[in-house]
This record gives sequence, structure tokens and C-alpha cells, in this order.
Amino acid sequence: MDQQMGLRERKKERTRETVSATAIRLFLDRGFDQVSITEIAQAAEVSRRTLFAYFPTKEDLVLHRFADHESEAARIVRARPAGRPPLEALRAALLAALARRDPNTGLCDDPEVMAFLRMIFETESLAARLSRYTERGTEALAEALREAGVDPLTARLVAAQVIVVQRELAVMNQERLAGGTSADDHYPEAVRATERAFDLLCDGLGRHG
Repeated sequence: MDQQMGLRERKKERTRETVSATAIRLFLDRGFDQVSITEIAQAAEVSRRTLFAYFPTKEDLVLHRFADHESEAARIVRARPAGRPPLEALRAALLAALARRDPNTGLCDDPEVMAFLRMIFETESLAARLSRYTERGTEALAEALREAGVDPLTARLVAAQVIVVQRELAVMNQERLAGGTSADDHYPEAVRATERAFDLLCDGLGRHG
């Protein structure tokens, strides 16, 4: 029974990824607003009902990749070594992500990744929906900070600042790459910006960082 459940779950995940990948390919080829749900379902060889079972809205076909990361900052805080301040754990995690050119940092010059990010920023409904994931990420991080002993007000303010800083650094990196700078060339500057941003957070937040 457990093996059957495992096979079923893997099949569902493969279907989910196939539908999303098909949709994103069509969106990048023709534009988000120019592709219908029916066309996506036909191209992915699933019914509309099956598509909506995996993705309740058209925007979810794109943004579920961000949803998978919305609680990442909270996970980093919870998994940090004993005695390590939360902000230092978050700083180290972001520097490591820059080093591996994680697309979520904006420091990835793969053409498909850059086109994907540009589509999100330039499509009003996608940009608006992305802000909801940002809000949930803030809530998750605030909860993790409260668990770490930070008072509720400070936890909320710290979480909001951290999430904004991460987002703005990613946007700045993406803008530089969109202007023609390679990820490798921009990497040292991205590291300096990250260090400076977290220095400001630590200095401004004092002992709560």
C-alpha cells in the first residue's frame, strides 16, 4: 500500500510539473495574457478539470515555483546552529545562494530564467499575485523569530525588513543582468550589496538581529 501511495504521489508530481512547464513554455513564446487555459490543457494532454485540480488559477501555473520557497527564510532561522543569530544565518544562506547562482537571487543569466522573471515583473496579474507570496513569507519568518524568543512586534518588523531586503537585492541583480552584465561579472558587487544590506539590518536592529 505504501509503495502504491508513493508511486501515485510521484505520478501526480510529474503531471503537475509537466503542466506547469508546458504553460510556462507557451507563456514565454506568446505572452501570459495571450495563452488560454484550454490551450495549456491540450498541449499538456490533460483535461481542464485536471489542470485546475493542480493549479486553481492561471497565475498559479507560473508562481507555484515561488510558493515552494515562500517559507525558506523561516526554515533557515529554525535550522540555524545553536547560538547563531537569525540575521547571520539568513545572511550566510543568501551569500551561498548567490554563489550557486540561485534564480531566486536574481543572479542567474540563463536566458530562460531571465525571460521568466521579466514576464512576471511585466505582467500585472503575476506581479500582484507574487506580493501575496511575499506577505506569507513575512508571516512565516515572523513566526520563526517569535519561536526564537523575539517579541511579537519586533519579530514582525524584522521579518518585514528582511523579506523586503531580499526582494530588492534580487530585483537589483536582475536589472543589472537585464542590462547586459553577466552573472559572473556582477557577482562581487552582488556580494558587497548583500553584506552591506545585512550590516544595516544588524546595526539598525541591534541585539534582535
